[in-house]
Amino acid sequence: MPLLKTPAVVLKSWKWGDADRIVTFFSLNHGKVCGVARGARRMKSRFGSALEPFVHCDLVLFEKPGDTLYRVSQTDISHAFPAIRTSLEAIIGAARLVNLAGAVTADGDAAPQVFHALLEGLRAIEGSGDPALTAALYELEILRFAGYLPNLNRCMVCQDQPRGGTWFFSPRAGGTVCSACVRREPVWCSPLSLACLAFLRQALRMDPALLPRLKPTAGIRNELYDIVALYVECVAGRRLPKTQGLLAAERPLPSRTGVVAYV
Repeated sequence: MPLLKTPAVVLKSWKWGDADRIVTFFSLNHGKVCGVARGARRMKSRFGSALEPFVHCDLVLFEKPGDTLYRVSQTDISHAFPAIRTSLEAIIGAARLVNLAGAVTADGDAAPQVFHALLEGLRAIEGSGDPALTAALYELEILRFAGYLPNLNRCMVCQDQPRGGTWFFSPRAGGTVCSACVRREPVWCSPLSLACLAFLRQALRMDPALLPRLKPTAGIRNELYDIVALYVECVAGRRLPKTQGLLAAERPLPSRTGVVAYV
């Protein structure tokens, strides 16, 4: 029964049976993994609060032959982000990050840059006076490291470079399109001012740890929210919930291989 040891962030968990809990983690070394924590809902459980969403922990899992899930053996909390839980806006921002990280990565595939972007984003939200903006910026970081870096240097259709006039962001094309080409786009494209375009370029060039220093105007902020929301929905293939599903009731039981069993 091989042991898996890795830093991880709790994405979500839900009840299973009378006393157990199914938990999805995003780990540094093994990507997205799902395991059962036996007895996690008992009063004197050894897991305590280590299985709550957003918790950064040192995780130990083991594989049991013939079982559909990993077994959660140990979770030592590195940081629980308590300040996030004092603000609804911060909770929603953190939930957006963990939902996105889970949606754009495959089970069992390590994505260390996505892991670090997620962790840096949670740290930034915890200390942010503007959690919604911080979450939007780190959603872009997660998308970038998951392989969905938006192209903001030219029109994705005619290859013209943005100089003036009205430009748009196409979530389908993954970048900017000009006013002539936007008419041929099959999906809604968000208007993109040159000021917001310059802001986005700056954000994607910066060290992720420095992103909270950015202070956009109200107009740029609104454009940014629209663009990020459209792009996230397009990449994920669905509208991601804000907080729903992080702690849900009885649900289908997933396996290590992605096959779903019902309990």
